[in-house]
Amino acid sequence: MAHPHKKAVANMPASSLIGIIEESKMTYVRENLSIFLHENQIKLLKQVKKHEKPHHKRIRVKQFEKAKKDDLFNMHLGLYLKKYQKLEKIGLIEIDLNPDNGLEYDCTLTSKGKDVLDEISTLEKEWEIVVNINDDDLEVLRKLALDSFEISYKHKKKKGFIF
Repeated sequence: MAHPHKKAVANMPASSLIGIIEESKMTYVRENLSIFLHENQIKLLKQVKKHEKPHHKRIRVKQFEKAKKDDLFNMHLGLYLKKYQKLEKIGLIEIDLNPDNGLEYDCTLTSKGKDVLDEISTLEKEWEIVVNINDDDLEVLRKLALDSFEISYKHKKKKGFIF
């Protein structure tokens, strides 16, 4: 018997399909990961890796300089840190509250954090095999990603949301 939602999925708009695909990948990763992490913790861990790159660090320093002038940032600094502190508590990152690079705080991956990120990457590749993504599908996805990337990039750049 066919899955009861096949007809509904077949009639969904592209934006809903993208959400289903992303949720499927994240569910597969979370179910098979050797450590329990919430979806947002996985995203945050990936973000720490991205922010370790020198180019992104320079951008963050500029953004922090602007944000320090805003009382709302100072008020919410503890909220930003709380999310990172949960990753630090389980040994995936280290937080430096007094970095000498112009940032209010900085995070680095621990060896355990790097291992977990490697595991996540491996699981994401396994998921591609499980859902049977072929080269043609990959090309279509790449085209969609490239065509849609500019929307979020321009928004982030305009609003200065790069932390």
